[in-house]
Amino acid sequence: MVAPREPWRYAAAGISIALRVTPRGGRDDIDGIEQLADGRSVLKVRVRAIADGGEANKAVLVLLATALGVPKANVKLLSGATSRLKQIAVGGDPARLGEALRRLASAKSTD
Repeated sequence: MVAPREPWRYAAAGISIALRVTPRGGRDDIDGIEQLADGRSVLKVRVRAIADGGEANKAVLVLLATALGVPKANVKLLSGATSRLKQIAVGGDPARLGEALRRLASAKSTD
């Protein structure tokens, strides 16, 4: 099986991440990388919060900020506010963020 491509893209000021979010997932956690039917890769994230009034989105931003060791202000929702598929921007050193994501994802990937 081919390893899925990394679901994040590097930029000068940080990194953008493609996510698939599961609200009311029982715990706040990163579940690894998954390949969608259309071939795109996403980082699977679950949060306890419900998808109501942006609560799940807030929980996702806090989870990523904590996991990547960046201030919450550095993590922003780019698109997908009402969708399970989201694009998130994380400001900071792209190389360090990419390495942190690689560690988090490989620790959890379910291949």
